Amino acid sequence: MNITDPIYSDENKAREHLESLLWPEGPFCPHCGNADPDRIHKLEGKSTRPGVYKCRECEKPFSVTVGTVFESSHVPLNKWLYATHKLNSGKKGTSAHQLHRELGVSYKTAWFMAHRIREAMTPVTPPTMGGEGKVIEADETEVGGKAKNRRYGPIPKKATVLSLVERGGGVRSTRVASVSPKSLRPAIVKVASRKSRLMTDDAVWYTRIGEEFVSHESTEHGKGEYVRGDVHTNTVEGFFSILKRGIIGTYHHVSEEHLPRYLAEFDFRYNNRAKLGVNDGERAARAIAGARGKRLTYRQADRKAPTN
Repeated sequence: MNITDPIYSDENKAREHLESLLWPEGPFCPHCGNADPDRIHKLEGKSTRPGVYKCRECEKPFSVTVGTVFESSHVPLNKWLYATHKLNSGKKGTSAHQLHRELGVSYKTAWFMAHRIREAMTPVTPPTMGGEGKVIEADETEVGGKAKNRRYGPIPKKATVLSLVERGGGVRSTRVASVSPKSLRPAIVKVASRKSRLMTDDAVWYTRIGEEFVSHESTEHGKGEYVRGDVHTNTVEGFFSILKRGIIGTYHHVSEEHLPRYLAEFDFRYNNRAKLGVNDGERAARAIAGARGKRLTYRQADRKAPTN
């Protein structure tokens, strides 16, 4: 990230950058869907802020932020772009305290901004993973931060997270109620093609689930076996190491209620990683593109007091 780029210091440049990402073919009305350039008029004048348009179909004004996670925010757009880039440029994320210091906004505002950006990172209709000739690794772990990192309140209860990684592809993580076939099966078969080769450890709860795939291979961790030919779960365990370092080292504690958005954040960065040809700038641009059609109010996000 080049901090001298005008989009991080000039609100108008930031708005123009946002328009280029969300309106690649020109403005369209988020109220009625009108995209006819002859029926959209740009409002100009001393009393009108830059970037406001009016739709001649529904007669409603709009800007590029309407219908996105940036709507109704009093934070300048250049700070939004900076925060989005920060959350996408480090493997382990960026804490709200760090955003609070660098952006010069309150901690509560920084916390809410981070959750809005995570909402933009969350896919609406994620594609099916795997397929014929593809390998999917599945494993579960417990997350929630270390007790010594809690400054106040009770020791947080650990939450169980299941992650599926397609070798050479993406990851999908979800919180599950327990490590049992009843909890794990829906989370696996919902997102993974049964034409895939499924690879797990030797936990008994994967046995019946594996029967639904073209093949199910596992290594016996209890006997010290971690790799047998191309059979292993090292890829998904590598993802877990990034996830846990981020939660323990950056966020310290993640509440169970907000965990899905944090998982979406780590999944997004992994699915748009450098090894897949995506640099920091492109990753941030993809996150911004995901802001369209999503809203997150403070009341929705702040069901519990922010703790990270």
